[in-house]
Amino acid sequence: MSTPPQKIWQPIPPALLPRLLPEYAAFHIANTQHKPNGHQVPWDPAVRLGPPVEGGSEPLKCASVKDFPLSKCNVRVYTPDGTPPEAGWPVFIFYHGGGWTLGSISTEAAITTNMCQRAHCVVVNVDYRLGPEIPYPAAVEDAVESLHWVHEQGAALLGINPGRIAVGGSSSGGNLAAVVTHKAALAEPPIPLVFQLLFVPVTDNTADPSGVPYKSWIENANTISLVPDKMMWFRRNYLPNEADWPNWDNSPIFAPEETFKKAPNAFIAVCELDVLRDEGIAYGEKLKQAGVDVELHVYKGCPHPIVAMDGASSIRYALWRSSLTVLLRYNYRRSGVLEVGKRLLTDAAKALAKGLGTEYSD
Repeated sequence: MSTPPQKIWQPIPPALLPRLLPEYAAFHIANTQHKPNGHQVPWDPAVRLGPPVEGGSEPLKCASVKDFPLSKCNVRVYTPDGTPPEAGWPVFIFYHGGGWTLGSISTEAAITTNMCQRAHCVVVNVDYRLGPEIPYPAAVEDAVESLHWVHEQGAALLGINPGRIAVGGSSSGGNLAAVVTHKAALAEPPIPLVFQLLFVPVTDNTADPSGVPYKSWIENANTISLVPDKMMWFRRNYLPNEADWPNWDNSPIFAPEETFKKAPNAFIAVCELDVLRDEGIAYGEKLKQAGVDVELHVYKGCPHPIVAMDGASSIRYALWRSSLTVLLRYNYRRSGVLEVGKRLLTDAAKALAKGLGTEYSD
């Protein structure tokens, strides 16, 4: 008896294929298309036991890895090899992605360990509380508490320099990091930050599939991975009360003008085929208008999750695409790396090292 074909939950639309990086298409066809997207199946918290995104590399080894409790969540602290500067290690506070719903202290360890070792800084990874069980404002509270904890106790507990603090995160974590930059400026006394590293950040939780004001929601309506329905599913898990969506601690693009003027310099990475692309660009433009130095990268041919996809199992595939009477064939081999994800991490580590005033290492 023949085996029935597997259901394709996440097909690559034919119109998207010419725009999509072949290496990403290869990985998606081999590893992802037969698996349901989070919003396509009933909610089960057990899904958090796996990575929100497949294709990450193994974490780098660091000199030490220790967990510490905060009042309502934990943080994981990575210390790099080598001798700390006389004033203490610079520190990078990181908030993982996963739509405020998925992810954990462990799921983006490849990012945190690469930043730790390659930018020569302590990294504090925050295991903030998640929706739908514990919705807004819990994640914001945990993010802000982590900042105060690092600033007030980091020198004694972690050997860090509280005058050299950077923040960052991916997707929903990029949202929290952006919020934290404004909270730091409004703290009494203000907490000085030296840099922010935002990967595919959510900056405007009032955006929607209409494409107003961000055309990327329409242009990328048929993208893969973070499709519009999934983004709205994430938002409703975290923000069940629609009246909260415009609050600037959910939509940092609406933060006070005076805090934009006090924001640290920024590295912002967005993906061409991501619904969030244009709001990330708009946030960067607003920082620039406030006098902030912004390094903006648009990764061509990429959908949302590539920052967590710097490594992959070996793939061999033949992908066929037909367009009218034209038949194109791609033969493609990979031997362990999604190069664009690797490049993004390298770009970010170089920018973080520059922002913290450390030496970058390959």
